[in-house]
Amino acid sequence: MSSPQTSIKKPYWLKVKFPSHRNFFFVSNTLKEENLHTICQSAKCPNISECWSQKTATFLILGNQCTRSCSFCAVEKGSPSIPSRDEPKRIAEAVSSLSLRYAVVTSVTRDDLHDGGASLFAETISAIKKRTPGVKVEVLIPDFNGDDQALKKVIEAKPDIVNHNLETTEAVYPLINRPKNNYHRSLRLMKKAKEMGALTKSGLMVGLGEKTEEIIQTFSDLIEVSCGLLTIGQYLQPTKENIPVRKYYTPGEFAQLKKVALDFGFTDVESGPLVRSSFKAHTMFKSSQKKAA
Repeated sequence: MSSPQTSIKKPYWLKVKFPSHRNFFFVSNTLKEENLHTICQSAKCPNISECWSQKTATFLILGNQCTRSCSFCAVEKGSPSIPSRDEPKRIAEAVSSLSLRYAVVTSVTRDDLHDGGASLFAETISAIKKRTPGVKVEVLIPDFNGDDQALKKVIEAKPDIVNHNLETTEAVYPLINRPKNNYHRSLRLMKKAKEMGALTKSGLMVGLGEKTEEIIQTFSDLIEVSCGLLTIGQYLQPTKENIPVRKYYTPGEFAQLKKVALDFGFTDVESGPLVRSSFKAHTMFKSSQKKAA
């Protein structure tokens, strides 16, 4: 295992295409016109070209500055501005303009707000569904500091999937500047979401120094709280200020992780070097619906 200071050469399978499709620029212009943020841009997602070319994007609400300082994340840290009350309407308009049938909405973590921004999540879900009836909405939520009432606000707005990333194994939490207690708080949130009737989903990064047995334990922990869907992707160091990659997993290793996860009982799993939380989100949702039928 390489030390945290060692730079590892990025393997060939992590190369991504330069944006050239007209849809990419259509999405870009639509977002600019509505003055909207996306996690695709803020987190420097490697799939931005592919996803935007397919007219999909993950909307980022509550501004683009996070109140937490996780060492793996490229999103700006600091003191966020007051949330824009017309943001739900602008996102709903963008969803309509892009002719989306499946929208993903996430946010920065807003510990400065009394409900962590849950009310704006709820308003955004409602605005999208009102503007474009029939559209499916997946939300990728923060932990709301473990506030059940905040979580209830989101779920009562009837999102089609509630996603909350566990991110990594419990042992690695201190390395990414998160207390280990947050790992268990996230699991509890997912358990509560399931009890409130939500279809739940989570995501993991690998390559931060985790051990195989820790990944397997994490699968077990997620199944224990009835998490149905799972994404597994390679951690990529977004800037020099972020924690370095400790290991690049091969496509074969990702295939093996998917097999193990499915054997644990997840309804569907996307596992691969460039997989991120909203990667093939619509496909995963449809898969869950088929298996529930």
